[in-house]
Amino acid sequence: MAMPLGDILPEIAVLLTAVSIVLLASFLPRRLQWTGAPVALAGLAIAAIFLFVQANSDARTTFSATYALDMVSIEGRLLILFVTAVTVLLSPRWFAADQRHGEYYAMLLFSALGAMVLAGALDLLLVLIGVLLSSATGYVLAAYHRDWALSVEAGMKYFLVGALANTALALGATFMIGMLGGPGFGEMEAVLATQKSSPLLLAGLGLVAIGMAYKIGAAPAHAWLPDVAEGAPAPSAAFLTVAPKIGAAIALARLVSLFPETGFAIRPLIATLAVITMTLGNLAALWQDDLRRMLGWSSISQAGYLLMAVTVAGLSDQAFPALIIFLAGYTAANLTAFAAVTDLRGRSDRSDYAGLAKSAPFAAIALTVAFLSLVGIPPLGGFVGKLELFLATIDGGYAWLAVAALFNTVLSLVYYLRFVAPMIFREPAGVVHRLGSWSAVALWICLAAVLATGILAGLILGPLMEVAVLPI
Repeated sequence: MAMPLGDILPEIAVLLTAVSIVLLASFLPRRLQWTGAPVALAGLAIAAIFLFVQANSDARTTFSATYALDMVSIEGRLLILFVTAVTVLLSPRWFAADQRHGEYYAMLLFSALGAMVLAGALDLLLVLIGVLLSSATGYVLAAYHRDWALSVEAGMKYFLVGALANTALALGATFMIGMLGGPGFGEMEAVLATQKSSPLLLAGLGLVAIGMAYKIGAAPAHAWLPDVAEGAPAPSAAFLTVAPKIGAAIALARLVSLFPETGFAIRPLIATLAVITMTLGNLAALWQDDLRRMLGWSSISQAGYLLMAVTVAGLSDQAFPALIIFLAGYTAANLTAFAAVTDLRGRSDRSDYAGLAKSAPFAAIALTVAFLSLVGIPPLGGFVGKLELFLATIDGGYAWLAVAALFNTVLSLVYYLRFVAPMIFREPAGVVHRLGSWSAVALWICLAAVLATGILAGLILGPLMEVAVLPI
């Protein structure tokens, strides 16, 4: 079996950096625990360089066709590295008083590694490994403030929902492997071209979809997300509402693309989950007076949108480019919102944001731009992402799904404006205290990314249009 380690140098770089940080944190005094941040950033930069080198090669599989080295995988993993780097920048001041500060960066990198594995996986067992690695570390990230009841509750809910969803995923993978003769996506595609559906195969497929919905934050395994967004440390919330979605969405889209258009009910199932997820997320967000909890429900609704691309994977050539550009726009906007919350020392109640445009104008501008991008207002990244999603969905024959998404987009504007209006039209609620220079830099980077994903969308979409999506 071919095992070219050079093909997974980005993952090796992240892994070795995480191990190095564990060793550093074990011996460094408390006052130097923050040095794990620059070490983590250096490791992420090295991993990104390796990915850019891979981008200059032809699309191919590696490790006996279990891992993809195509532009979808490369751009997805670059997004995950970007999310992780921003989270690292948000963390030094936030965790300054935590005795286990240094270990946080190692846990963050291990979780990012699990998401990266998902983005490149071409094997159901590898998907399972990526989900478990991302989940086990995610529980720790969510409950990192162990002396704060809300954080512990968030971690526990994340764990309980994850235990059920991951069990469903493992059971479904077992059924599918048994019915299709192997875990590899290439093997499965060959068998599915000639094999008819069976109850056991459909049951396995449904269980796998539920397990992946958990990582994406989609119904019916979405209940953890608002609690994690509200109760986890703000940097952890920024990471957990974005990074797992990227890897899981790409893995699920690859899996769905293997199935023929007729004879299997997977695409109608995913389309139904998309409508339920976006509608539920938007309706629940309407009543939220806590900004972080609102962002949690917003993240659920955004998961419904990305399931549009998953629905038409294999039916439209635009599906994967639309998925990546939407994920890029969502990543930048959601990170911007959480970066602003972190920079404002975690203030969360809607009343705390009154008059923010006067007391902290840059944070107010960043939040407003982030919300407008999440709605899909041009020329921001969210607009390009949703436009590509609508076009791909219509091209794939699911125009009704695009109409449902359009109504939900209009609905989402309401709850974002509930937070934007007080920032502009009310008097300041009090003195605003900022977290520090690390979070300010992260906020500038995120805001620039929101603008860049809209203006430079062609640079992201171009490479995706020119290469095949594996397996081929």
